Amino acid sequence: QVQLVESGGGLVQAGGSLRLSCAASGSIFSINVMGWYRQAPGKQRDLVATKTTSGTTNYADSVKGRFTISRDNAKKTVYLQMNSLKPEDTAVYYCYAADYGYYAWGQGTQVTVSS
Repeated sequence: QVQLVESGGGLVQAGGSLRLSCAASGSIFSINVMGWYRQAPGKQRDLVATKTTSGTTNYADSVKGRFTISRDNAKKTVYLQMNSLKPEDTAVYYCYAADYGYYAWGQGTQVTVSS
């Protein structure tokens, strides 16, 4: 079983930056995919960015050029550096991890961008 613990959310003005972190724990050897999704009020949960163990990244079009995902595979930790934040980035951000035979979600961390 994999547990994911997120940190780094908060309130920031438009144009500002935040960095999210997510650490995985549990009886796991490796995690192929780690990443972030977000869910705004009244909307579905959508992909923000993912990164595989080998380094392949995938970003939502809306965050390309502003957000950067990185990983420390040894620490089983994934980060999301968010720059040039916009009010429409306001959402609960969920960490995600998956490998053969399992997937897991974090509890979510609130990001609020004021205009």
